[in-house]
Amino acid sequence: MLLSMPLHAITEVYGEAGLRQRFGLELETFPDGEREQLTEALELATTLHAADRRVREPYLNHLLRVAIRIIRYYAVRDVDVLVAALLHDAVEDHPAELAGLPPDTSYEKATEAALGVLANRFNPRVSDLVRSVTNPEYDPRRDRHEQYREHVADSLDRSPWARVIKISDFTDNGVGVIHTTLDKAHRSATKYRPLVPKLRELIGRPDTPLSTQAKEHILDQLDLAEERFAAILDE
Repeated sequence: MLLSMPLHAITEVYGEAGLRQRFGLELETFPDGEREQLTEALELATTLHAADRRVREPYLNHLLRVAIRIIRYYAVRDVDVLVAALLHDAVEDHPAELAGLPPDTSYEKATEAALGVLANRFNPRVSDLVRSVTNPEYDPRRDRHEQYREHVADSLDRSPWARVIKISDFTDNGVGVIHTTLDKAHRSATKYRPLVPKLRELIGRPDTPLSTQAKEHILDQLDLAEERFAAILDE
């Protein structure tokens, strides 16, 4: 039954345990070596994000949904991409911890060291993918949302595979905007709504490594996200 349920429905009914079980069912279709890599990535994400929350749920739920969506709905079985999906917020949220550095280490130094850890522990491609979806340290004199959108557009323009990770992340935040509190929904809609046209353009590019069916699914999800953003902001 878990294989037929929408990911946010699994979250609402079964929580983290249900998402872990669903991820385990997906892993059964991978060879042993690849399954071990994905399990290791999940264990690392679990450790780093153990105390993190997304309003009403453990942060790990988000990471599991992002990875499962890429496997099931985008039909991607590239293990490097899936490992990076599970760890896509690890460097941004816990750079010093991942790198084994003091908590007061500068963000730039800790980020580079953390990316080096991922390169050594997995491989340089995983590290590069995580780098592409890791936000830089923002200029406090400028609007954070504007800087976020500039970074996303620039990094995804150069990294087709990073688009796959970011679009799943965006879908979880955008389509899933109705599964959070009103304040969080309004902040998310304000942040993400202006990015929808750029994501449509990126997904439609010939070099985006997804099937036509997967792209059509994603474009439908972007339409749904935009409808929900409009309902939240325009009402």
